[in-house]
Amino acid sequence: MRLLNKNLVLAIASMGIFVEALDIAIVNLALPQIEADLGLSNDSGYKIQSIYILIYGSFLILGGKLSDYLGRKTIFMAGCGIFLITSLGAGLSHSLNTLVLFRALQGLGAALLMPSAFSIVNYYFKEPHERGKAMGIFGSFAATGAAGGVSVGGIIANYWGWSWVFLMNVPILLAILVIAYIYLEKDTKSDSRLPDIPAAIALVLGMICLSKITEGSYMLIALVVLIVAGYYLYSRLKTQPVPLLDLKVLILSSLRKGTLLFFLLGALFTGYLFLMSFLVQQNFHFTPAEAGFLMVPFNIISILLGRFGLPGLSLKFSPKKIAMGGAVAMLIGAFSLVIAVQIHNLVFLLAGGAFIAGIGMTLCYTGYTMIAMEHVPPEHLGIAASLINTAYFVGGGIGLPLISIFMPHDSGELNSRPLWMLCIVAGLSILRLLYKKRVCIKS
Repeated sequence: MRLLNKNLVLAIASMGIFVEALDIAIVNLALPQIEADLGLSNDSGYKIQSIYILIYGSFLILGGKLSDYLGRKTIFMAGCGIFLITSLGAGLSHSLNTLVLFRALQGLGAALLMPSAFSIVNYYFKEPHERGKAMGIFGSFAATGAAGGVSVGGIIANYWGWSWVFLMNVPILLAILVIAYIYLEKDTKSDSRLPDIPAAIALVLGMICLSKITEGSYMLIALVVLIVAGYYLYSRLKTQPVPLLDLKVLILSSLRKGTLLFFLLGALFTGYLFLMSFLVQQNFHFTPAEAGFLMVPFNIISILLGRFGLPGLSLKFSPKKIAMGGAVAMLIGAFSLVIAVQIHNLVFLLAGGAFIAGIGMTLCYTGYTMIAMEHVPPEHLGIAASLINTAYFVGGGIGLPLISIFMPHDSGELNSRPLWMLCIVAGLSILRLLYKKRVCIKS
């Protein structure tokens, strides 16, 4: 394959992951506008984000398996196509139920798009140095989309209207689909087995029910279905010759620890993005565009720390110390937001954003990844990566409903109660990092 074509392939995969990463964050600053336009309350708007994140996380492992079985090009184009159609549907929605439905289907598209894009880069760039460089570019697109999404969402919602937060995906994905169809190689017949679809359905059903436990009217039904789905999933994972998830990887205590930390990180950071969008607009009365510009410095701090600070920190400090630094920064940031609301002080609001989005997220994501992957053998790296990413998104999908319990029912200013939830999650992360399992030595 010519160099030009390989670079184009990298651009296709990178733009796909950019759109996916952008979409997670871009909706947040548009949420108050969406709620006002659709006549929603503060404690119902969370569904627009939580359903996307929950479905994304729940289908992520199946998306990776289908990419291996049906082919990376097939699944990549399917993911882009679903994302395109559902972005159009979300942008044209006029009710909460319709918007939530399209957001759920967007999550499914993202779950197909992300692992197949990752697979495309690994397939076309095989030489270690070349692959490392390609993955660096690929990762930078994902990081830029995630970091810039919040700011861009506020600016677009302010000047074009909230519908364009979704509609802007349509022309980009259409171009990606056309170029991918022309330039990506046709998938060859795979030796992989068909993924365990019943186990995947049980996983998704269990995760959705887990998020519904916080809703009083569905609590008992959700709990019963969760127990049944969990038992069925466990039995499938133990008995199938090629399980959806190899339980052997969970023997590693470092991976279990990292998975729990990513679950907490997903709940904390997703909750932060959700709450920050309301704080800057409803408590401090910034327009969506002003709120977007206000968050740009946090993104710059994150990019600079990741590019210039982390390489040196990784050489000087252990993964646990890096992770602890991030968790402490998260706690300081969350507490700063509590103070900002209680005394209505912009300095503490900015400090909270800087500690959480600028410093904490960068250190936590890096430290937690290093902890989780420290002892994973090479043959299980793919499934371990899927596991921690699934934990992150499921944490976000479950954390938002919990936070929404403490949200005010009207569209007025937020109080500090939901922000205390962020402090609690950050505190739990610190306790998990400090916890050491006692080992009893028999004489």
